[in-house]
Amino acid sequence: MRITPIRSAGHGGGNAALLDLAAELRLRVIGQDEAIEAIAPFVEIFQAGLSPLGRPCGVFLLLGPTGTGKTHTVEALAEVLHGSASHLLRIDCGEFQLDHEVAKLIGAPPGYLGHRETQPMITQQKLAAAASEHCPLSIVLFDEIEKAAPSMVRILLGVLDKASMRLGDGASVNFERSLIFMTSNAGARDIDKARSGGIGFPGASALDETCRRQRIGQAGRSAVKRRFPPEFLNRIDQSVTYHPLSRSHIAAIFDRQVDAIERHIAARLGPHAFELEISSEAREWLIREGTDPASGARELKRTLHRRLLHPLARLVLAGSIAPGAFVRVEKSRTGGLALRPRLPRRIAS
Repeated sequence: MRITPIRSAGHGGGNAALLDLAAELRLRVIGQDEAIEAIAPFVEIFQAGLSPLGRPCGVFLLLGPTGTGKTHTVEALAEVLHGSASHLLRIDCGEFQLDHEVAKLIGAPPGYLGHRETQPMITQQKLAAAASEHCPLSIVLFDEIEKAAPSMVRILLGVLDKASMRLGDGASVNFERSLIFMTSNAGARDIDKARSGGIGFPGASALDETCRRQRIGQAGRSAVKRRFPPEFLNRIDQSVTYHPLSRSHIAAIFDRQVDAIERHIAARLGPHAFELEISSEAREWLIREGTDPASGARELKRTLHRRLLHPLARLVLAGSIAPGAFVRVEKSRTGGLALRPRLPRRIAS
């Protein structure tokens, strides 16, 4: 299914399309409705022309264990607003763990060694390129913010408060038409204890769903307070804790990732493409193999790559799959999977 990106005139107008923003995000992000409900209103406020002056349109801190969909949420928003999941300005904070490395972010000042060679990773031009003809709102992602050096956090104070960043050469970058996201795995262990029961937490069976989610949220917020100074946290509009994915969420993600593999096959192989048919037993086996509480949905993606995509590639290289055929994926008697190419339906019939 092809989804048209949300279009906007910048301020006002386009309200009918914006009413579906949360629904469009739910098509892409599974099991994290709290995050979607926190983000969507800020986009709508911007589209209505009511965003605050002298501040970013929204500042979000996305917390939670790895593989729960934090970065994926930001990419999904970029896809809805701009038509591509990669249409955003992404900063990997793992590259700025030492104070001197922050020069790569803003550029070295004139007179310093390497001034001309060190081009800033964030400029007004790069920020503008993160917008699109569909929507003038730029999306900026600071991934794994807990890894950033203290000097980088201090630089971000001005961005989050005044929507301005001073570069090494004295130029400034304006973030007033930006949504800023920061992701963090801080508190992942505490969140896992709150979810499953552990020292200091009641057993999961003793908690109803509402109480469990409250405990998880509190565990995330407590970890952030230990990691970041109050003046930094006070500049964040929404702090959202991502909850570990349930098995039903993993199953839904599995179905979407298989759909993505089929689209990938069709796009890359063109007239030589084929279809997949996965038996219910094979589906359940793959979901079990790909369910890992420690890595969330990331293990599922790795499992599909190892157990499905790689064997399919070998069949393609061997010329075992006819154009337009379908490949039946079944549970093998030996404990793995069996991939059986079949003739195209129109020929087989």
